[in-house]
Amino acid sequence: MAAASNSASASPSGNSFSSAAKDGMTVEECETMIQRSLRTPSVKFLREHLEKSGCNIASNFIKAVNCDQKMSGGYVRGEGIVVCSNYMNIQDEVNQVVIHELIHAYDDCRAANLDWTNCAHHACSEIRAGHLSGDCHYKRELLRGFIKIRGHEQECVRRRVMKSLANNPYCSEAAAKDAMEAVWETCYNDTKPFDRAP
Repeated sequence: MAAASNSASASPSGNSFSSAAKDGMTVEECETMIQRSLRTPSVKFLREHLEKSGCNIASNFIKAVNCDQKMSGGYVRGEGIVVCSNYMNIQDEVNQVVIHELIHAYDDCRAANLDWTNCAHHACSEIRAGHLSGDCHYKRELLRGFIKIRGHEQECVRRRVMKSLANNPYCSEAAAKDAMEAVWETCYNDTKPFDRAP
């Protein structure tokens, strides 16, 4: 969710950062890292598919900002993606936020009726972004202090979906859990625009 966003159209990213996070980086440093992330294969692929879906990406679609809320970034319909520079420390974190939020942008682009105030719609995009972005890769989970050998990826996606939906004023905890369970299978298995989960 963008730092100063309209909650009805915001998609909280749910991207976590290490509890050992320092003071982050400057907006300028983060902008440089965003430019680097634009050259990575996953980001190029997602931007290409956004454009194929009819959504043009302006040069200022992804921007670095200092965020008041403790979050790593967000996507807001009609405004683009923000990366919270004050909660970023390394290139890998910036890449992950950009990929995660581009998946939200892609979902928003391809679904004519996506409603961010609808818990099921929001949960579905969070499931997809968590699963397809690499947010829940084993090494990232270890850095967050979650140590589990089997089933860590799905457990991580579920945890992070619930964290994101907690920021949606239209979703109570019970409604968020019900929505996530109702759409889990369909949305977890929807890997578009990828052929399979990266």
